[in-house]
Amino acid sequence: MYRRANYSSGEDFVLEYGVLRFTFNERDFRERCEQAARRLGFLCGRIEEHEAEDLINLVVNGEVTDPASALGEHVNDCWPELVGPSERSLVHWLRRLIFRSAWLDQRVKEGELDVAFDEGASTFVYIQPNRDGEPIELAPEPSWNRVAYVPR
Repeated sequence: MYRRANYSSGEDFVLEYGVLRFTFNERDFRERCEQAARRLGFLCGRIEEHEAEDLINLVVNGEVTDPASALGEHVNDCWPELVGPSERSLVHWLRRLIFRSAWLDQRVKEGELDVAFDEGASTFVYIQPNRDGEPIELAPEPSWNRVAYVPR
């Protein structure tokens, strides 16, 4: 029986779902947090170290109790619009996209998926090599553009 390997880039952060356990080093986790926040429309542009600290605290702890930056203050100011039923909260979607990105990267590492550049969309897509390079479709995610944080 084939057992999938777990994604690992370090031991600083851990995400678990069922039997899967993904571990991340600090840089990898920070980049995945920022990427997920941008994909959801919550972040515009690059953020500074202290802003990343607040974003990571949001992902890990589900809230920002002691903001270190304007991003943390923004999260707290907009909290009623960011929180909701678990499947609709910003924290849920940040965690989901971080997990999904690591899961996809692990599938590439194991040879189940490849990555190709889609010139029409100017983006990279995951393709299935055993299905004539057919791209996989990812479930759409909601947008938090209305409460986006724009770094100064």
